[in-house]
Amino acid sequence: MKQIYTKTGDEGMTSLRDGVRVPKDDPRIEVNGQIDQLNAHLGIVRSMLGPDDANREIIHAVQRELMTVMSHVATPEGSVNPRALHAPEITARLEQAIDAADYQGGFVVPGGGSQLSAFVHLARTQARTVERCLWSLNREHPVASDVLVMMNRLSDYLFVLANEKE
Repeated sequence: MKQIYTKTGDEGMTSLRDGVRVPKDDPRIEVNGQIDQLNAHLGIVRSMLGPDDANREIIHAVQRELMTVMSHVATPEGSVNPRALHAPEITARLEQAIDAADYQGGFVVPGGGSQLSAFVHLARTQARTVERCLWSLNREHPVASDVLVMMNRLSDYLFVLANEKE
């Protein structure tokens, strides 16, 4: 069995993609932790959707893109990241799903309907946290504008999805 621990982080440091060592509370590490948490929330939502629900594939595509975003966040300035971002395509899919939804508007109190809806709202709030963190990070370490737009659209999509699953 492969050993999971390396002991290289025991002193409060961790590595970016190219091996550059940074403190564990570096803003890039914090953002990636928030993205990781969002991805886990989305995994719960995806697992609760029916096998024929088109939202399963949309969410899975978002999850894969979030992994690419994490890679870009963890790539030091001046280094080349070989993983291509697909944020504009993901944003377009989210917009199509939002436009196709039967959203009537209004405020919603999470947890008033189904358990699935409550979990989607949890993912939505985490998407908003990630978006804010990415904007903060963008002041020090540029974030692709397409990623920032995608994150904004993701929370809108999750809001509509939560209402649809209410």
